[in-house]
Amino acid sequence: MQIGFLTCPGTMPGSPTRRADAFEHDVQINAIRPALEVRGGKLSEIDWRAPVEAFAGCNLVLIGTPWDYQDDERAFLAKLDALESAGILLCNSAATVRWNARKTYLRDLAERGVATIPTLWVEQPSAADIARAMEEFGCDAIVAKRQVGAGAEGQSIHHRQSPDAGWAMHQPAMIQPYLPQIASEGEMSFLFIDGKFSHALVKRPAAGDYRVQSLYGGTEEAMVPASPDLDAAQAVVDAIPFETPLYARIDMVRGEDGALLLMEAELIEPYLYPRQGPELGPMLAEAIARRIGNK
Repeated sequence: MQIGFLTCPGTMPGSPTRRADAFEHDVQINAIRPALEVRGGKLSEIDWRAPVEAFAGCNLVLIGTPWDYQDDERAFLAKLDALESAGILLCNSAATVRWNARKTYLRDLAERGVATIPTLWVEQPSAADIARAMEEFGCDAIVAKRQVGAGAEGQSIHHRQSPDAGWAMHQPAMIQPYLPQIASEGEMSFLFIDGKFSHALVKRPAAGDYRVQSLYGGTEEAMVPASPDLDAAQAVVDAIPFETPLYARIDMVRGEDGALLLMEAELIEPYLYPRQGPELGPMLAEAIARRIGNK
């Protein structure tokens, strides 16, 4: 059982341009590789830009940590198509990734009954759109995100009391109200393997920041979710309009009414937080073996 694990120069071990958060790649590999080896499997890290020939012999390829894909989305999606055309089982599938790569997928999930954060979708946003969003959502702080983006790259927060009249984003964006619950309670992540719950954690930003990623000083700790919260996360997984993903990280935040709102359904290259879920590796290895066996 030969498993490929997609990386990029920022996460590939030995790369001279490794990211500051590349340790998360190492933690993830150290959780998955031994669990596969117990089943007679072998895990190989491969840069996603490598030729298709580099994947020869792989039974399955995990999308892993290609954390720069958003900078070359077209080439990335083309590579996923090429891998599937070569008969390689890809997880998650190219169709799922293509849908999930653009955050407009949140509109599809909302139409399927998932509670999401109110969003203004703008192709080339400017400061005027920030002001419009504040009025439309009745709030004093707004977050603007790239429609194709990851790891909070290119993201910005805007406050009514300190407007930036010259601000603009030269690509499609999503504009949402900033929810202070992210700082007070934290952002919750629910991890699912083959549609089944694995573990959950709460992520909190560093003091004075609003981003929860470790790259910006965010911290995380394991939690046991309340039944209604877990049900809300499971409902998101069940609403995904494709085959059940091999892995999914559902990021949510509590709304003013106490119910959880979906922030992101991460189906491409999410960090799976194995430190908070020690059974993640064996659970994923079992699911991989099952998929290969059913192919």
